[in-house]
Amino acid sequence: MKWIKKFFILVWRIWFYILVITPLIILLPFLLITTSKEKWYNGTFFLGKIWANIVLYGMGFYPKVTYNTKLEWNKSYMLTANHTSMIDIMMMIYVSKTPFVFIGKRELTKLPVFGLIYRRSCILVDRGNAKSRKDAFLQAQRRLKNGVSICIFPEGGVPDDIHKKLDDFKDGAFRLSIEHQIPIVPISFPDSKKRFRYGFDSGSPGVLRAVIHPLIHTEGLELNLPNRKLLKQQTAEAIASELYW
Repeated sequence: MKWIKKFFILVWRIWFYILVITPLIILLPFLLITTSKEKWYNGTFFLGKIWANIVLYGMGFYPKVTYNTKLEWNKSYMLTANHTSMIDIMMMIYVSKTPFVFIGKRELTKLPVFGLIYRRSCILVDRGNAKSRKDAFLQAQRRLKNGVSICIFPEGGVPDDIHKKLDDFKDGAFRLSIEHQIPIVPISFPDSKKRFRYGFDSGSPGVLRAVIHPLIHTEGLELNLPNRKLLKQQTAEAIASELYW
C-alpha cells in the first residue's frame, strides 16, 4: 500500500539526518582542530571522507565511480557537477582523490552541527549579495594559490523543473579556472535525483553512479566572455551526456 511505502521512506529520510549529524558530533573535537588553520585542511578532508562513507553506506547507497581521467593528489582542479540532491555533497567528497573546498550557500550554516563544520571548512556565498560573491571569489583565489582544489555546483542551486537536466551555469567556476589556469573536472551524478531528490516523499537505496569526465584544460585561455561561454558549454555537454531523465 502507498501509505506504508511513504511511511518507510519518511523513516529512511529521518535516518539520513541522524547519519549526517551523529558522526559529526563524534568527530567534532578533531574537526574543530583541523578547521582552525587552513594549513591543516588535509586533515579536515580526511575526516570528511570518513563521514561521507558512513552516510552513503549507512543509507544503503553503493557508489560506483567511473574515472575517465586521473586526478593527481598534489594538483589543483575545478570540480564541477550537476546538483539535484543533498547526497551530492557526500558523493563529491567520496569520488575526489584530491582535497578540495566547497563554495556553497550560506543558508546551510543554519543546520545543527553540520552548519558549524560547514561554516568553518567551506567558502560561503550569498548569491544575491554582490559583496558576498566578491569575498567568496577572493577566498577561492587564496585557497587555489595554496594548492587546494575548489568544488562548485555551477548551476548555483537545484533546477526548479525536476525534468530538466541542467540549469544555466554561473560564471564563478570558469572565471577562477581561467585566472588560475587550472583544469575543469566535469562530473555527472546520474542517480542522485532518482535515489534522493529534495523532498520527503521519494527515494530508495541502491547504486549511486558518478562519472568523472576527461579534463577540460584552460592553459593559454584569456579571461574574456567568449572563453567563459566556451568552457560553460563544454562542461555542460560533458555532464549532461550521462544524465538520462
